[in-house]
Amino acid sequence: MVRRDLLKSAALAAAGIAGATVSEAAPRQDRSANRRGSPGSWVDTRDGQSLFVKDWGAGPPVVFLAAWGLPSDMWDYQMVPLSSDGLRCVAYDRRGHGRSSRPGTGYDFTTLAGDLAAVLDALDLRGVTLVGMSMAGGEIVRYLTRHGARRVAKIVLVSTAATPFRLKTADNPTGIPAEQAEYFRRRVLLRDYPQWLEDNRAPFFVAETTRQMQEWIRTLMVDTSLKALVECSRSMMATDFRAELPAIATPALVIHGDKDASAPIEATGRPTAALLPRATLKVYEGGPHGLFVTHMDRLTADILEFVRT
Repeated sequence: MVRRDLLKSAALAAAGIAGATVSEAAPRQDRSANRRGSPGSWVDTRDGQSLFVKDWGAGPPVVFLAAWGLPSDMWDYQMVPLSSDGLRCVAYDRRGHGRSSRPGTGYDFTTLAGDLAAVLDALDLRGVTLVGMSMAGGEIVRYLTRHGARRVAKIVLVSTAATPFRLKTADNPTGIPAEQAEYFRRRVLLRDYPQWLEDNRAPFFVAETTRQMQEWIRTLMVDTSLKALVECSRSMMATDFRAELPAIATPALVIHGDKDASAPIEATGRPTAALLPRATLKVYEGGPHGLFVTHMDRLTADILEFVRT
């Protein structure tokens, strides 16, 4: 693949890219396959799946939602300092990701928003700031339009990739053609996902990102369920959030890099901010998709400031 095709595949990956209970670390016998041997807490969803949850610190709650293909660990470089700076930081592994259950269904945004509702309800979190990267922007939007803002005070969308709408249609002529997205899923993801990660690592980072940090991210991503990768990619492409975004009255901070090859700002971050009634857009000059790594200090500071103002 030439570099142009690799960047196009990166964009497709990003685009296509409630009652519950908290369970203790010791797995029940009927859930042992889902617990994946890690200490921690789990939230059980309405359809019987188990979501691994991290809950650090005390103070105003901030709930982190991970990017496509990544578990909650991706947020560690934000959660550790913020949980030491007076915030309660919560993150969970999306179904099919990390230590959570790996079902064959439930990767549509309505079900994923229900999973977020399960976490917020189980922990009885209120006045929450939701922080989501990449596909998680869609989960946050669907949660607010379906479950309301009763528990949510603010939202932060980082490198949003699912919103407003990524598929090419008659009324969205600059979107990604459906056949191109399906080719990516069938002929790239389902052929050699690890090689695709290797081919596309450069545009995700900046030149200063160490090889070791890149390898850490790659290690997190190769552990993700291939079923989840494909189905989440399909949901990200097919879901149109253009009618939902204007209905959200919650204060929003949209953070996006102007060098994002996976989710170009003119197709994602900028129109998303324009559709949200109470949004502020912050553009990171030279920022790629992986801002949580490449601009970690600035991102952490911006989240902290937004939560406290």
